[in-house]
Amino acid sequence: MAEAHQAVAFSFQITHNGLEVDFDHEVLSSIWHSGTHSIIKHCQRHWHDLVAGLYPLQPYTLALFIFASLILKNVGLDPSFGLIAFIDHHVPLEYLAPSLALYLSCVLYGFLAWIGLILFIRYSLKILFLYKAWMYEPRGKISVTTRIWMALVQLLKGHNPRLCSYQGSLPNLPVPKLEDTLRRFLLTVRPILNDEQYSELEKLAAEFQQGVGKRMQRYLRLKSWWATNYVTDWWEEYVYLRGRIPVMVNSNFYVMDAIHAKPTHIQAARAANCVHSILKFRACLERQECPPLQLQNLVPLCSAQYERVFNTTRIPGLETDHSRHWHDSSHIVVYHRGKFFKLPCYRKRQLLNPAELEVLFNRILDDESEPYVGEKHLAALTAAERTSWAQARQTYFHKGVNKNSLDTIEKAAFFVALDEEEYCYNPADSNCMDEWASNMLHGNCHNRWFDKSFTFVVMKNGHIGLNVEHSWADAPVMAHLWEIMIPYDSIELRYTSEGHCIGDIKTDLPGVMRLKWDLPNACVQTIDQHLQIAQKLASDVDLRILVWQEWGKGFIKLCKISPDAFLQMALQLAYFRDAGRFSLTYEASMTRLFRDGRTETVRPVSLESCAFVKGMDDKEKSKEEVIDLLKKACDKHVVCYKDAMQGKGVDRHLFCLYVVSRYLEVDSPFLEKVLSEPWRLSTSQTPHTQLPNDKWDLQNHPDRICAGGGFGPVADDGYGISYIIAGEDTIFFHCSSKHSSPETDSVRMRKGIARALRDMQALFDSKTKQQ
Repeated sequence: MAEAHQAVAFSFQITHNGLEVDFDHEVLSSIWHSGTHSIIKHCQRHWHDLVAGLYPLQPYTLALFIFASLILKNVGLDPSFGLIAFIDHHVPLEYLAPSLALYLSCVLYGFLAWIGLILFIRYSLKILFLYKAWMYEPRGKISVTTRIWMALVQLLKGHNPRLCSYQGSLPNLPVPKLEDTLRRFLLTVRPILNDEQYSELEKLAAEFQQGVGKRMQRYLRLKSWWATNYVTDWWEEYVYLRGRIPVMVNSNFYVMDAIHAKPTHIQAARAANCVHSILKFRACLERQECPPLQLQNLVPLCSAQYERVFNTTRIPGLETDHSRHWHDSSHIVVYHRGKFFKLPCYRKRQLLNPAELEVLFNRILDDESEPYVGEKHLAALTAAERTSWAQARQTYFHKGVNKNSLDTIEKAAFFVALDEEEYCYNPADSNCMDEWASNMLHGNCHNRWFDKSFTFVVMKNGHIGLNVEHSWADAPVMAHLWEIMIPYDSIELRYTSEGHCIGDIKTDLPGVMRLKWDLPNACVQTIDQHLQIAQKLASDVDLRILVWQEWGKGFIKLCKISPDAFLQMALQLAYFRDAGRFSLTYEASMTRLFRDGRTETVRPVSLESCAFVKGMDDKEKSKEEVIDLLKKACDKHVVCYKDAMQGKGVDRHLFCLYVVSRYLEVDSPFLEKVLSEPWRLSTSQTPHTQLPNDKWDLQNHPDRICAGGGFGPVADDGYGISYIIAGEDTIFFHCSSKHSSPETDSVRMRKGIARALRDMQALFDSKTKQQ
């Protein structure tokens, strides 16, 4: 075996002739190359960070500044207005010749001027990016102030930025005024509370504002001055990592493939091309060659979340988990038929081409060995309750082959699951999409490593998907990877006419290694127990997909309404008809306009939205009246969404105030009541075509429409609904709930959403036909 050979690569023995040393040149050469590769990668990473930090200037411009100061000084001009002479007089250079001391003063001045310009541009942009009035201006009606602002930003922001070039220029997330947050909060809950409940909550809010709230607010302001983001670290720790419930279904989300076509039906070929594409994307991230996403091609979004896309694992703990990231990894771990394999992706620092990776994947698919005892269901531990998984990890995986194999999985670039099942889109059978989505959400509970940053799933028929651990990042980051990988797979790399990968195959391919396990009976019993719990959790999920193709974004544009707001009102209408009441509703919005920003909650339920929903089923109201109510509700929603984007939301501020109260050991009836309310309707829009990429032109390439992704229900008696506007005439809705709840039914809700969409379309039928 190769691993046994490597174990004795170096040995020595003492004989009567003296000390006899035996070593393997090939293995020592490999060790040497690994060490040099690590040093090179370390230096490259620091170099890319340096170049990004200097943006919009380049390192070579330092020489230009120094050269210019020397030339100007030699011709009798003083570019420093006396600073060079000041440096020459005060810096101790007496032991040098006067001319040399003057030259060194010019060099030092050039360096200081260069650093000063970088800092000036960085902090000027930071001030400019604080301006948010442009978000509220109607399209085509730009104010003079905004035009001046746009010109200044364009002047300073430079060209061809790297991924993290603007990180130092992004402003910190501001802490809203306490009275503003409480006022906005009371407005959002007014429609779902009766008069008595509202009066009680209003009284609690007033007491909080006048009492302990002021003290907590001061602590938050202090944190905002010290930290780049006063929310993100607490959000990641207390919402995600300290959670003890299983991450499967409750936290992880999934992403689905394009539904109409796949470039090949060969599982190994699709896996090889996609893995090659994903690792190419990783190389671009490491070199920071990907430009940052920008709103209106002007305002950059924070890129901090990209750091942990790869080589990242959530490590279970007894009280809290932690996210561990390694700077580099040259392998992936593949799961197939109950067995784990380490698949090296590089040969002497060079990424294997897709044809070579296909050979390695075929070796895994052709492996007929049996799983070790307990190996087949081992990954069910990652689907378990977090404390139980931490205890099992400490007990059975702290040493020996189990620790080595677990380290191999956790240090992998990402996890790959080669499924034996296959699913596809069938317009005549909605169950096909439902089963496909369920497989992406939880698989069979033991064929996903739910703790890895993401598990890349390849089904037997070549369709692909993702299962993503949520603590390290949000959906738009993985959507970015998807938008890069899908076109690169099918357009750049391509396949042969038989469906195989293209490329030359060399003979010196690295070997695929089976991971070894030595699991005692007690561990196997623990695995089986956790598998049963995970299967019970998964079987309780009622996940249904609505493929809406009667109209899409094009129709909503004709109505002159924001597509997201329109669909949110449709969900409010469908939920009200389903539940007979309005409930607290969650919609995720991003705060990546700020440094280290993640998300904020938009609360779609408002007085305006409730008036529209009631008006839809009020036979005494005319179509024009209902349309007017809809537009007012959508306008209100758009304003709330933009408020959330710029840090003026409600929930993150209240959450942080609650964390402060726990640290101070101060009880707040107001905060406890606010944070105990369940989100019975949790919604999210999956971003589509974030990149200005012609290859994702869905009008010319409708076969590339992606079904988006989804998540499990947040409340036991509620719904989790994700949607994606996939082109001009297609919208996907992913609706999840729990079978165990008598109040919810995803099939019923799917029909309710379709009915709401048709009813809202009927309002505009005559107007849109005229247009």
